Amino acid sequence: MGQTAEILGESTSLVRFWANSFSRFINPKRNAKGNRLFTKDDVEVLKQIHLLVKEQGLTLEGAARKLSSERKKVDARVKTLDSLKEIRRQLVEVRKSL
Repeated sequence: MGQTAEILGESTSLVRFWANSFSRFINPKRNAKGNRLFTKDDVEVLKQIHLLVKEQGLTLEGAARKLSSERKKVDARVKTLDSLKEIRRQLVEVRKSL
């Protein structure tokens, strides 16, 4: 849970809330202690939710509808944003080294 929250830049309570609200799309396993263990696919869906809710300002219901109807488009957009963030990180590193 903590690692997933860190990846998203959000609190663990918000990640837990999204996981509960979008249980149709996210199904984390639990370890012996009862902690949620998100798969790579779960993290990708959480990234999509983050994009739709935090960056595009959709409601939870609107985000759920968008995930149902346009999941491939949303996934492509998330992957593009991840790539751009990585490029920016690399450029910052290059600038620091100059």
